[in-house]
Amino acid sequence: MAPRWLSCSTAVFLLLVRVSPIVTQSCDRYTPGIPGIPGAYGPDGLDGPMGEKGDPGESAQPIRGQKGEPGIRGPPGRPGLKGDEGLSGPPGKPGLRGAKGRSFIPVDQQRSFFSNKREIAYAPELDTAIDFNSHILPGQDQQFQGESLTNGTYICSVKGIYFFSFHISAKSKVCLKLVKGSDDHMILCDTSHGFLVTSGSAVLELGVGDTVSLQTTKYNSIVTSQTDSTSHIFTGFLIFPID
Repeated sequence: MAPRWLSCSTAVFLLLVRVSPIVTQSCDRYTPGIPGIPGAYGPDGLDGPMGEKGDPGESAQPIRGQKGEPGIRGPPGRPGLKGDEGLSGPPGKPGLRGAKGRSFIPVDQQRSFFSNKREIAYAPELDTAIDFNSHILPGQDQQFQGESLTNGTYICSVKGIYFFSFHISAKSKVCLKLVKGSDDHMILCDTSHGFLVTSGSAVLELGVGDTVSLQTTKYNSIVTSQTDSTSHIFTGFLIFPID
């Protein structure tokens, strides 16, 4: 396509050159011809010389905008390092008054005990307090002998928790009851083909004036001979007092 177009352009150009004198001589008789087709763009020219330095511009003034809305609260940060120990604060207010304490009981009044044995040659009566008439430590001072029994009955003088125990020798059968006041607290029976020793113990709460005794029932054959191997012993002592 390019060679053909170039050939046509060349022919037209030669025709115009040939007829141009005629047109020039008689320009009043003809109208101007059609402008030719623009030529192709030429290559870019070389850079020109550097111009003079321009004047400095005006200094820009920062413009502060309006305060924005608070943003969403971020997550908690990591714990910081432990700070230095601060100064001691002022003394605090006095606390509430505490509960009332227990009343003071002197040591000599907290002692309440007995340990007696029976040295009587006849059998005790039924449903009656067994009389333990002799202290285990008769040669000691009164404070080491313990409290005396009244016809075999212990009368409480210090309110508290007590421990009681007994050892009774019998032949073939024995049945005993530990009595607090008028109530049978514990009944213990035993049988054997020969001699036997029955033991028992109990913990009781007593108030001042309460009584404790060991009594027999009709099922008994308590030994009454006076030997060390057939002693009958009744012991009791205060574990701790109660206000």
